[in-house]
Amino acid sequence: MKVVVIRTNLRDGLNAIEAAAGENQALPILRNALIEASEGKLKLATTNLEIGASYTVAGKVLEDGRATAPIATLLGIMNNIQSDRLNLESKGASVEITSDNYHATLQGMPAEDFPLIPKVKNQTEYVSVKSEILKESLAQVVLATQTSDLRPELNSVLFDFSIDTLRFAATDSFRLAEKVLAVTEIESTCEEGFRVLVPLKTVHEILRVLRGDELVKVFRDENQVLFKTNQFELISRLLEGNFPDYGAIVPKKFGAEILVERQEFVNALKLASVFGNKSNEVKILVPPGKKALQVSSADQAVGENSYLLPAKVEGKLGETVFNWRYLLDALKAVKTGEVFFGVNDEGQPALLRGAKEGSYFYILKPILKA
Repeated sequence: MKVVVIRTNLRDGLNAIEAAAGENQALPILRNALIEASEGKLKLATTNLEIGASYTVAGKVLEDGRATAPIATLLGIMNNIQSDRLNLESKGASVEITSDNYHATLQGMPAEDFPLIPKVKNQTEYVSVKSEILKESLAQVVLATQTSDLRPELNSVLFDFSIDTLRFAATDSFRLAEKVLAVTEIESTCEEGFRVLVPLKTVHEILRVLRGDELVKVFRDENQVLFKTNQFELISRLLEGNFPDYGAIVPKKFGAEILVERQEFVNALKLASVFGNKSNEVKILVPPGKKALQVSSADQAVGENSYLLPAKVEGKLGETVFNWRYLLDALKAVKTGEVFFGVNDEGQPALLRGAKEGSYFYILKPILKA
């Protein structure tokens, strides 16, 4: 293998695939990146056997070939070397990197020992979404998750595709978020719908790597999902199990329907957090006879505070306790200036969404007090 490549292009490619590299002591080659030069292209790849990532880098291929080298060492060089143009050449199991004033030899491992990264069986059926839309949608739902050892199906984001919509949902059993993309925001070659659980680690990688407004194609088969752009590919195992059937728990009626300015609600919760930092508890109340929302918190060692927000209120609401962190997460995800907050007494879930936005909602359970 012999190639000439621009340093920044190589660095960007290595950064994109770095997190997919493994730390398996029994398979040290997983710490390496596979470097493959063929058909005039330079392809980089890593895997930890759960996910695999690859990135195609523009470069001049002088001689086809394959090699591996430790990705941490490669990145260390790319982040510190000043040369713009680099020469990469494989010599046996090692890789030489040279420039006009630099030379390094990296001890690699035989490329034939690098694990085969699997492929999705069906490469003709996919759903495509612009990366900025996909990133925003996933970010809106992934905040409702926590890692669970007892219920592994919760360590995922549901991708639920029907012929005219793509629905994302995530939950940690205390809260749930859903985002729906309409037919105008997606393209599809799929002949039928599908419903798959994509691991949280995979979703976080997608959020980390995707840039700009490039098109992302999502392929899947029985066991795997593939996210593909012009340069980047990420393939991952799917999680087994059944995502909770949450339709029945989404509240349709509320004891109080509240419209409030999003930023003022955020400020009130941040002030409440100063006095409720240990317990994360905040009390929400509609004072009798007032068109307002009262947000308060207290701590025996610190003190107490109360914030009265102007609001449009229909119905009544007695004192209800929520986790202020969960409420803040929801408000960060809502993109409108005014939010709808539907609340019920007696421990029933509350719902928060944009006042005039129907494609996203976030529900959360109140904290029950004895």
